[in-house]
Amino acid sequence: MASSTPPPRPIKRLLVANRGEIAARILATAHELSLTTYATYTPTDTSHARLATHALALPSAASYTDIALLVALAKQHGIDAVHPGYGFLSESAAFAAAMAEIGVAVIGPGKEGLERTGDKLAARELAGSCGVPVLEAWEGGVEGVRGFVEGVGLPVFVKAVDGGGGRGIRLVRTTGELEGAVGAARRESAEGRVFVERAAVGGWRHVEVQVLGDGRGEVRHLWERECSLQRRFQKVVEVAPATLGREVVRRVVEAAVQMAKKIKYRSLGTFEFLLHPDTGEFYFLEINPRLQVEHTITESICSIDIVKVQLQLAQGLNFDQTDLANIDQDPMRPPPQRSIQLRVTAEDPEKNYSLSIGKIQSFHFPSGNGVRVDTALVHGAPAVVSADFDSVIAKIIITAPTWDGAVHKARRALQETTITGVKTNLDILAAIVSHADFLAGACDTQWLESHHAELLTASAAIRKNRPPSLFPSQPTSSLPSTTSTSAPLFRPNDAWTFTLTPTNQPSQSQQQQQQQPHHLTLTRLLRADFPTSLSAELTHTPPSSSSSSSAQPQSYTLHLQSTTASAHASRHRLGSRDDPRHVVVPFAGTLVEVLVDVGDEVREGETVCVVRQMKMEVEVRARRGGVVGFVTDAEEGEEVGEGVLVAVLEGREGARL
Repeated sequence: MASSTPPPRPIKRLLVANRGEIAARILATAHELSLTTYATYTPTDTSHARLATHALALPSAASYTDIALLVALAKQHGIDAVHPGYGFLSESAAFAAAMAEIGVAVIGPGKEGLERTGDKLAARELAGSCGVPVLEAWEGGVEGVRGFVEGVGLPVFVKAVDGGGGRGIRLVRTTGELEGAVGAARRESAEGRVFVERAAVGGWRHVEVQVLGDGRGEVRHLWERECSLQRRFQKVVEVAPATLGREVVRRVVEAAVQMAKKIKYRSLGTFEFLLHPDTGEFYFLEINPRLQVEHTITESICSIDIVKVQLQLAQGLNFDQTDLANIDQDPMRPPPQRSIQLRVTAEDPEKNYSLSIGKIQSFHFPSGNGVRVDTALVHGAPAVVSADFDSVIAKIIITAPTWDGAVHKARRALQETTITGVKTNLDILAAIVSHADFLAGACDTQWLESHHAELLTASAAIRKNRPPSLFPSQPTSSLPSTTSTSAPLFRPNDAWTFTLTPTNQPSQSQQQQQQQPHHLTLTRLLRADFPTSLSAELTHTPPSSSSSSSAQPQSYTLHLQSTTASAHASRHRLGSRDDPRHVVVPFAGTLVEVLVDVGDEVREGETVCVVRQMKMEVEVRARRGGVVGFVTDAEEGEEVGEGVLVAVLEGREGARL
């Protein structure tokens, strides 16, 4: 039987089985090591592949998780090793085993290591065997969950056993939410397994320790990162080292190293904990056996290339043969540098962080001492944000000798960053780093949620006060820009004249008639989020017919919705956000399930449907009570656009539509 981990050997050909900024980042290191590189891409997502020696086309976004296809590509091109980055197959033991069968190494812990650490319950058992505290949890069948919750009290977390990156986690504050949370977490689990854990909320910090192991029992830590600024368990801003006292952090670092040594951890891993700075308590959470999005700030404070070390260890080198040889291992003596990572995403914070779909028309990122930008965007290359992939556009990494200096540099860097064509979170990032609590290092895991309204207000002020650019950026491709920072794209009384010519070669007389001009006038602009959406009132004057000297203009209301996420989104009825009877899809994504039918009675706040965008699910709730009079004909599992009407709630005696 073939070993699940191929023996170390020199890497000459590296396949990067990922996309976007992380693919670009891995390719950069591979080039420094003079490796021949192969990038994977899909037809509408190519910018990162421009940095590789060879580019391999994939049929669709789903192909990034097609193990058989990737194995076939590795065989076809004589690949020595695959770097999975994060997400996709980065934590798949099956992927590591399949590649090992053909003698290809997947950069990471290998099949056994992934099975031992990627499973949250197995990781909890490891922590317990090392004497590391864990939160009370219910690991049995669903039928015993309510009894467990009654015992430990609310709130609790419902977690997918194989979740990661914020996927498969639900915070339950009332018993009425429990059943829905279990169902949602199970759907986001590849194995359909969940457990319930007592939630530690209020004053807790999220601290994670970066470790590297040689697979033979030797382990080195690269200090810790603090990732407390989260929304829906998605990290927004990360810092290194932690803004906490060293004595309490020391215990967490030592616990991580102890656990990694016990299992002879191999390659790169992150051991995550909750830590309370006031009481000194800490609890183990999980292990992420892969490269993390926030690895950049660890690289910055340690002046080390983590991906390079990963590749070196995979080829059999020991620690003394890598840049780890001189890294101090005393947890009480962290590196003198301070680093902050800001995740720039194509999301609209004012619309519940819904994904902003469209073309990125222009961009400018900051530079200067202590400023690093990881992105796959390339000037002159078209870039499209779709619902197929994660919303991260770039990561801005700030490093300075002091915390105060890093914060002020972060503020400057965000002021210098511009992205047009899609909505982004730049302004709310600026509001976060400008807040006094952030400068004081006083943000716990609940801070962002509890201050969200205040931050939205501050971000609106920041956006309003941004000085106009003296020299507006040019579009990233030859396509005309669809947005402008100096003037709105559409205005009332804008008018157009156009002709319609069929492509089926009509007769000359028909062609002359059909080429007569139509006239279109925009009379009132209702919503201007083009290209994501556009709502307006307009008049249309058709060509004059032979039977009348003039045609009468007709008034219309236009609702234009981007359908990048789905060719079918526009065929479903759209709803109105201003009508409390309407339950609408808040963002483009996948309709997971509709929980009501015509005639059902629905209470205010009751879940009507579940929508998934990227890897997260959101329950869409009724804003008022009523009887369901209409339900969408969109099918479960179908891609739907933002604004699609899911249900209409009439009064108790209301008629059905």
